[in-house]
Amino acid sequence: MAAYILRRLISTIAVMAMVGIFVFLLLRLAPGDPADMLAGNTATPQMIAAIREQLGLNESLPVQFANWAFSILRGDLGTSIFTGRPVRDLISQRLEPTISLSILTMILSVTIGVSFGILAAWRAGGLVDRILTAFATLGFSVPVFVIGFFLIYLFAIRTRWLPVQGYVPIDNGLGPWLVHLILPTVTLSVPYIAFIARIARASMLEVLSEDYMRTAAAKGASSYSMLFHHALKNAGVPILTVIGLSFAGLISGVVITETVFNIPGVGRLVVDATNNRDYPIIQGVLILVSGLYVLINLAVDLSYTLVDPRIRY
Repeated sequence: MAAYILRRLISTIAVMAMVGIFVFLLLRLAPGDPADMLAGNTATPQMIAAIREQLGLNESLPVQFANWAFSILRGDLGTSIFTGRPVRDLISQRLEPTISLSILTMILSVTIGVSFGILAAWRAGGLVDRILTAFATLGFSVPVFVIGFFLIYLFAIRTRWLPVQGYVPIDNGLGPWLVHLILPTVTLSVPYIAFIARIARASMLEVLSEDYMRTAAAKGASSYSMLFHHALKNAGVPILTVIGLSFAGLISGVVITETVFNIPGVGRLVVDATNNRDYPIIQGVLILVSGLYVLINLAVDLSYTLVDPRIRY
């Protein structure tokens, strides 16, 4: 087990090093002068020279990377070109809405998606299975922004049950915080519910067709025991994989959802930074998101050993 964890940690460090190199080169090797792009069309030579000095572009490429990497390791993500504030502070101010939306989305997606997959597999070929399969296909095919606009029209404009947009910090009360997150959470959850449900159904069907499951049924095992004590545990590796991929892939959906519902999170920060060509913010967010992605995959890999001990060896 220790050797398995050590191998995964070494591979994680190697992946993060590759990600760091890619993010660093993303700006430095782009066509044209990065300082010229950041300064804009009306910039003077003095402004461009000041930006080159601020970004350290006068140094050689290896020196630039070394300085940038040491700054990242110290927690310094750079300074915003547009606002002049530390990127770390700008991101930390936007973390609460994004984390709230992501956590609620994954709780809803995993709970409903796995439940739908188990139910569809248990009633394979029946009416419930066909309905859930149709929902999964539709939910996975419709774009997130279409779902968002439909829910806004139905629950915010027509019925006025929920607010159209915005975000209320949790410090202002659990009720207002949750009410403002219902629509964006449901919007972002639909494709992940469909994705998880499809994989859970396929994995459960494969396990339920095994000989040992028929033996358990012949011995009088209850439906609950067969589904949750035997089938779900043995089908857990593919389900954990798709849950990890869904969690790691939330950033693209979060960007769209925060834009549709005007939520001031990290996704909106990236959109604003892209419009302003504020590359230090984009680099900082890429590093954080990439690190989170790698850590989630590491956690998923380690969780495999709890579901299937054979993976340890």
